[in-house]
Amino acid sequence: MEATKTTVLCFCSVLFFLTDVSCELVHVRSLVHFGTEGRPLLLSVDAKFPLEEAEIQGTWSHTKLNGARTTLVSFNKESEIMNMMYLKHLHFRHPNASLLIVKLNKDDEGYYHLSLNIEFYNQTGLIIKEERTIYVTVDEPVSTPVIEKKPSYAVIEDKANVTWTCSVEKGTRVVLQWLRDNAALTPSKRYHFIQDNSTLLISPVRKEDKGTYRCAASNPVSEIRKSRGVELNVYYGPYNLEVNSGQGLRTGEVFTINPGELVYFECQADSNPPNSYVWISKSRNATQIITEGPRLEVLSYKLAQTEEYMCRAFNNVTKKQDEAQFTLVVASLGTGKEKYTHDGKSVSPLAVIAVCSSFIIGFMLLFLLRTICHPKRVLMSIYNRPFSAQKRSHLSDAAKILRCGG
Repeated sequence: MEATKTTVLCFCSVLFFLTDVSCELVHVRSLVHFGTEGRPLLLSVDAKFPLEEAEIQGTWSHTKLNGARTTLVSFNKESEIMNMMYLKHLHFRHPNASLLIVKLNKDDEGYYHLSLNIEFYNQTGLIIKEERTIYVTVDEPVSTPVIEKKPSYAVIEDKANVTWTCSVEKGTRVVLQWLRDNAALTPSKRYHFIQDNSTLLISPVRKEDKGTYRCAASNPVSEIRKSRGVELNVYYGPYNLEVNSGQGLRTGEVFTINPGELVYFECQADSNPPNSYVWISKSRNATQIITEGPRLEVLSYKLAQTEEYMCRAFNNVTKKQDEAQFTLVVASLGTGKEKYTHDGKSVSPLAVIAVCSSFIIGFMLLFLLRTICHPKRVLMSIYNRPFSAQKRSHLSDAAKILRCGG
């Protein structure tokens, strides 16, 4: 077993010497570490060869982001010499040359360089050099973000802009993201992200912007943290105004009701705040306000045969309005209130009954005619009579056959 290890080490040494290609003798578990301020960090090193079969010398050094370089520790297999400035801040770990940073601070950020010289006892004079560089970041965990909306009150669609700001009390290298109703927002013609996403400008505000807004914050050492939800209330409408009734028969914008029937109409539109509604009669070339509110009650016996109506919806905040016109016709719809529809046409129950009755009567007449006029039965009836009677009825029966056949 020892001979095999020695052979492998010799092969790697010769390969490195001849081709400058390294068989990894030293392994660093991660070349990038995201450290948390105030917590320890271990720069772990694993030797891929038997330490007892080689002599080792090496150093750890630290290069700050501004380029300043400091030697932290020099060591061999038996001892190490630590930089006096770091005696309480660093721990060197034998025998694999790992380095522990006891308590990270912002000054610890940068590049940590490990340089090793390895000489195997059975290869005296052949020194293998191994170098590794590890990048360390030091971040403060992110606190819960806080958001603010300006203006703080509800806004009118197409007439106002809204500015959202997000801030965190603690945290470094913070990444911010905006959410509406827990769905991530992205830049668009009306959504503008400013100052590394810390500010969101919506210009102008529309109906679809209403909802609950949150800001999400994270960094390399923190999971996503969300702010409390803040509601954006948008005044809009009226939109999609329509008049409906659960009674009578509707064809497009024409409602047909039975004489003497009491009918209710509902006027509805999408709006915030809710609309005010006015019902207007347009009969006899004149307009007259009948009532206010979303519901209209009509007594058909008080109407002429045809009446024109209009529902007007008005939003008192947006100052917008919409109108829906319809015609009310008073006419008999039959004994039943149910309507049967086929391809968009209404059919009364009496019509259905009449069609069914005609079909049954026709079928019965056809069956009776077929029974009476069947040729075989006519001939049998002739030959089953007495001979004297056959002569008398021969002509009449023959004529019957001809008639049936015709």
